[in-house]
Amino acid sequence: MITEKDLDEAIAECKGERNPNANTCIKLASYYTIRNEMFGKEQPAEPMYSYAAADGSKNTIYYNGDTEFAELINGRDIYDILPVIEELAETVKVLLPRAYAGFIRRLKN
Repeated sequence: MITEKDLDEAIAECKGERNPNANTCIKLASYYTIRNEMFGKEQPAEPMYSYAAADGSKNTIYYNGDTEFAELINGRDIYDILPVIEELAETVKVLLPRAYAGFIRRLKN
């Protein structure tokens, strides 16, 4: 019998494909549907963000997420946030090189 872990792994594999195509999307939708029906889990909403501010300033971040980080950066200037993120990235590079490599890989995609 298929387990929730099997479905989560299949979902992660589809999401990690470098060049997804229509078949990848069909499989991903199928895995989510099966998981939702079997285990009652909903697909988490992707955070929404924008750099276009209502007041016309181009550097303000509007980010709709459910995390403390999202709450703290929402409405802030991107150039105030980037040095903090860069410092964190350098710390992660030293302490957790594999996590840093994954972070960089995601930025390159």
